[in-house]
Amino acid sequence: MTTNNMHGNHSNQLIYDHQHLDVGHGHLISIEQSGNPNGIPVLYLHGGPGAGLGKHYQWPFDLKRYRVIGFDQRGCGRSTPTGNIAHNNTDYLLQDIEQLREYLQIDSWIVFGGSWGSTLALLYAIKYTQRVNALVLRGIFLARKEDFEWFLMPNGGAAQVFPDIYQNFRRNFKSSDSFLDVCEQYIRLFQDEHKHKSALQDWYNWEGHISRLQSSAIDASDLSSENQVRNLALLECHYLLNHCFVEENFIIDNIQAIRHIPCHIVHGRYDMVCKVESALTLHHHLPQSTLDIIDNAGHSMSENGIAKRLVEIMCNEF
Repeated sequence: MTTNNMHGNHSNQLIYDHQHLDVGHGHLISIEQSGNPNGIPVLYLHGGPGAGLGKHYQWPFDLKRYRVIGFDQRGCGRSTPTGNIAHNNTDYLLQDIEQLREYLQIDSWIVFGGSWGSTLALLYAIKYTQRVNALVLRGIFLARKEDFEWFLMPNGGAAQVFPDIYQNFRRNFKSSDSFLDVCEQYIRLFQDEHKHKSALQDWYNWEGHISRLQSSAIDASDLSSENQVRNLALLECHYLLNHCFVEENFIIDNIQAIRHIPCHIVHGRYDMVCKVESALTLHHHLPQSTLDIIDNAGHSMSENGIAKRLVEIMCNEF
């Protein structure tokens, strides 16, 4: 998801480096660096899985102060091969992050992530604790069964609030008893010669419509390229079908490893993609963390209250 750059304190300097890094198995990840090459290093982790880096993601950061590193995760954005799910799982993504850090010769960095990016940030911090100076997390997704059900199931929170939009999401498949079955049916639709395009758009539009407090009447796919729609739908369904390649409750069960790391949590009160309970649960298990639940905000990072708080954290905490 993209947004404008009006919120942050910017210099005119944006991207100063763009290249591709070979991470193996035929995958080349697109990386770019913005801001001050000698500034405080910040790793920006995009959501999805499969959303891609997008444009103007640098707005929370004072680019005179920070060295912002962003990359398109495997199979999306400008990384190649696009839409590829082979050798594409959470462990590979964590390896890619660490390979990127070593390649850029960064000893440690702030890790900034939202939605699926918050999941990756937490998993990376658990695995590579000494490499993380601080965490800034928005729209917490803990990759538990209840989180998948909230997002995908007819009795989940999102469908209960947006039942009319959920009807479009489920129009091409039968009722389902599990989120895994929803994913499996969508995988079959993605492979259907006649239905794959509409199925990709239905998946993409479901998330797009529920990501903001005020849902747009315009289909999310109308504002996105065909590649963006395909990559988000394919990769997100692939990851959710496999429980995001994370054991149930893994993050909370291993939270002790990162309790000493400064952590700032920002979550919209009316987030329909990632339920606010996840943020409260994470904060409870990280007693030294800060938690801001933003009223009058949903999931999107660009919603005014969320954007304002993220900018304040990046301006005042480091």
